[in-house]
Parts: sequence; C-alpha cells; structure tokens
Amino acid sequence: MSVIEYNHMEGEYMDLLKIIKALSHQNRLRILNLIKQQDLCVCELEYIMDVNQSNASRHLTKLKEAEIIYGKRKAQWVYYQINKRLLDKHKFLKEIIDNELKNIELVNEDNKKLKKYINSNLSCEDLT
Repeated sequence: MSVIEYNHMEGEYMDLLKIIKALSHQNRLRILNLIKQQDLCVCELEYIMDVNQSNASRHLTKLKEAEIIYGKRKAQWVYYQINKRLLDKHKFLKEIIDNELKNIELVNEDNKKLKKYINSNLSCEDLT
C-alpha cells in the first residue's frame, strides 16, 4: 500500500469517527431530526427544543465539524440543513435519521412542537 492510499484510508477513518462522535448526544440527534424536516435557524431550534442559545450553537458546531449539516445565510440568520451527499455516502447515517430516531419519545415530542411552530406563523424575527 502506498503512502497516498494509506493517508486516504486514514482520512476516511477519521471522518467516520467524527460522524459517530457527532451522533453521541441526544440534542444533536434531536437537531438532525428537526432539520431533516425543515431548514431551521438556531433561534427556532432553541424555541422548539427548549434549550438555550449556547447549548444549541455548541451542538450545531459539532454537527458542522462532522459535515453532517451546513448552514446557509438568509439576512442575519443562518438556516441549517442536512448534508445529503454525506447521507448518500454513509447509508447508516440516513438509516438513523430516517428510521431510528422516530423510536425516541423526545424526538416525537419535538416533531409535535415543530408542527405547532410551523402552524403558528412565527419567524426568527418573532423569536429574537
């Protein structure tokens, strides 16, 4: 095996470890569940999950570092969405997000809160 091949394998291994570590907290799984359904900004996640800004931002950072999510700026807000290319590359991640999370009661409560939020016609401007 050449040095280049070894370095590539090492990089893939490290990327996978980053992804697995990013999945190791309940709030990060909750965030993935929510943004799977709709692009959301940090203030919306705070509101729906009932967490503070620091907590939400810290977990978003971990997910961004693992490249599971990315943000797109709209005015002064950043809306987060799932990196679909990463889901295509790592099928286990898609399986967790699409199928396993629905078995968690807190995730189901978040889903109800998200629907209520969407129907409320509130926006980031109203939450800040």
